Amino acid sequence: MTPRTESAPVPAPAPSDTPRDELLQSVVDVARAIFGAAASSVLLLDEEADELVFRAVSGEGQEFLVGRRFPAGRGIAGWVATSGEPMVVDDLAADPSFDRSLAESTAYVPNSLMAAPLISDARVLGVLEVLDASPQARSSVRELDLLAMFARQAAAALRVITPDPLAVASAGRALEGAPRAGARRLLGSLEQVLRGTG
Repeated sequence: MTPRTESAPVPAPAPSDTPRDELLQSVVDVARAIFGAAASSVLLLDEEADELVFRAVSGEGQEFLVGRRFPAGRGIAGWVATSGEPMVVDDLAADPSFDRSLAESTAYVPNSLMAAPLISDARVLGVLEVLDASPQARSSVRELDLLAMFARQAAAALRVITPDPLAVASAGRALEGAPRAGARRLLGSLEQVLRGTG
């Protein structure tokens, strides 16, 4: 009998083409485009394990981060998930809530971060993060409001069965050259999905 190796890493799950995974990937792709960011990710809360799990990533880390887990109370994402409040930090090096060792474990250490909770029915489902957004997005309260609104719509869509995630994906592809108009179209598509399945 071959002895078990306790320290063998658990491989990240392969990307899935379920409606939920397609929706989440559309969310991060569109969020990254809206804010001109280096990366965007959705982390969902695993309540049983008390962990946040990378479920979709666009940009830096997208090849290997999906499936990675960390304790739900760590870092800025943990604070956003716990508090249910959005947060923007322009200089992460100077922010005491930034967990640098956690960022280093993902192989990408950002300089700035915007994060908003995914909330539906007063329950936090996870966090939408945007890393190293353009300076205009980082300095504008309206941009953080847009991120929070976008996260609310995405969370609401995650709570229902979405028979046609392609409506969301097609809205995401419309972002070329018109990020804010594309964002509004995406929000409209998410609302249509909700109305059609609610």
